[in-house]
Amino acid sequence: MKKAVTLFLIAFTLLFVSCQKVEVIKEVQIIPRPQHIQMGKQLLNIDKSFAITFESKILKQEASYFSELLNKTVDLNLQSKLADNFNGKAISLQLTSKDGVPDENYTLSISQMGIVITSNSPKGVFYGLQSLFQIVLANIDKNGKIEIPTLEIIDSPRFAYRGMHLDVGRHLFPPAFIKKYIDLLAFYKLNTFHWHLTEDQGWRIEIKKYPKLTEVGAWRKETLIGHGGKKPFEFDGKTYGGFYTQDEIRDIVNYAAERHISIIPEIEMPGHSLAALASYPELGCTGGPYEVATRWGVFQDIYCTKDETFEFLEDVLLEVMDLFPSKYIHIGGDEAPKARWKECAICQATIKREGLKNEHELQSYFIQRIEKFLNSHGRQIIGWDEILEGGFAPNATVMSWRGTEGGIDAAKQNHDAIMSPGSYCYFDHYQNKAKTEPLAIGGFLPLDKVYSYEPVPEALSPEEAEHILGAQANVWTEYMETTDYVEYMILPRMAALAEVNWTEADKKDWELFKKKVQGHYLLYKKLGYNYCDHSY
Repeated sequence: MKKAVTLFLIAFTLLFVSCQKVEVIKEVQIIPRPQHIQMGKQLLNIDKSFAITFESKILKQEASYFSELLNKTVDLNLQSKLADNFNGKAISLQLTSKDGVPDENYTLSISQMGIVITSNSPKGVFYGLQSLFQIVLANIDKNGKIEIPTLEIIDSPRFAYRGMHLDVGRHLFPPAFIKKYIDLLAFYKLNTFHWHLTEDQGWRIEIKKYPKLTEVGAWRKETLIGHGGKKPFEFDGKTYGGFYTQDEIRDIVNYAAERHISIIPEIEMPGHSLAALASYPELGCTGGPYEVATRWGVFQDIYCTKDETFEFLEDVLLEVMDLFPSKYIHIGGDEAPKARWKECAICQATIKREGLKNEHELQSYFIQRIEKFLNSHGRQIIGWDEILEGGFAPNATVMSWRGTEGGIDAAKQNHDAIMSPGSYCYFDHYQNKAKTEPLAIGGFLPLDKVYSYEPVPEALSPEEAEHILGAQANVWTEYMETTDYVEYMILPRMAALAEVNWTEADKKDWELFKKKVQGHYLLYKKLGYNYCDHSY
């Protein structure tokens, strides 16, 4: 009798412990949170006997990508192979053909028989793999054993545009870091990288027809020390600069495409153009001399509206379009003072010739002329919300940064808008009030405020709301000199933005998200990213 009782107690204890292990997994640490998730009651051990299989050769790239990713980050040497050539347990990638199901949707099924990811497209399969990757990383014990919970996920993104921006004009970062940045976007299912390539403080893209842009415009003689709002100005006296060659850019564009990320290049105009004017002074209103800016801010000298300027910009954009296959080209359009135009005989003649009322309409003329050129080459423009001033370019998409008004105005005029208001989406703002925080431009944007953002303004009707494509966070790097600092400023706020963009509003859960972020700190360590680990 005692023996029977003992055996019963042992069996009950083992069952209780096993149930406890699964019970604590209320929901896996996937960010952004899936739309539908059903947790199972068992565990699947993933070991080196697994393979990554694909039923269609269209998925070979995704299988190879995930094989390399796992082999690089965990001690699993899993091979990718056609499903016909493997009979064991597998991470099986499958294409479906369900009518009316968007390409970015996916399903992820984990059972004791194996793992199956299905979608209508390689892109959806890729997102399923990102969810699986997060699950795997979060379930490795100290001995390297990987035991993941069984579950069923049916998932899809809320918004079509899910973006992150990076300014390389103020501070330049090496190609290896740009790829590392892109990997983070992929990790969080973001699909657009907005690459801010030209600025007053540096021109960062090689243009074959205009070599002075990188010989002169890519270099500033020194850089401001301390905050730009503090006078008197002090400088470090050190030459700073560099640029990306066209070969480097092509390599990065291909790298992003393999991760289903589109890169939108930004070529600023008519303002923020001092680096270009220093290279080719004839493009300005005064003829110069100009120099690449050594401090931060807004400068009076901008492109002149002469024909030579448009010839230059069209030549530049031709080379840009050859490098970037993206649907969109960002043309800036922000912070362009009109003082020089008011004093310029050529600009005033343009106003008179075109029947314009003022310099604001002259900027609209400038933007529309560039838009016609890009449209003629099958591309569309995106501009900051200042492009609304003086008259809207016919096919433009607005990126609303000065609050939400620009996005609202655009949507009400039947134009698409991407929401990027500074109060919620500027990751150059402080994220903590601790005195130990490194120097930033100012402002205060903690994680919970990013997470609370709702991209669709209440002022829009349901029909108008269809023009809100999604949200984007911007990373302006005046005070971010190193890659470590960039990572510190974007993590974990990028995770919050990802959930804003992907997860339906009624499925967001701040308390749950906070717990998941704590788990993601460990993932950042495993992946080699710096991050802000303040308590939220």
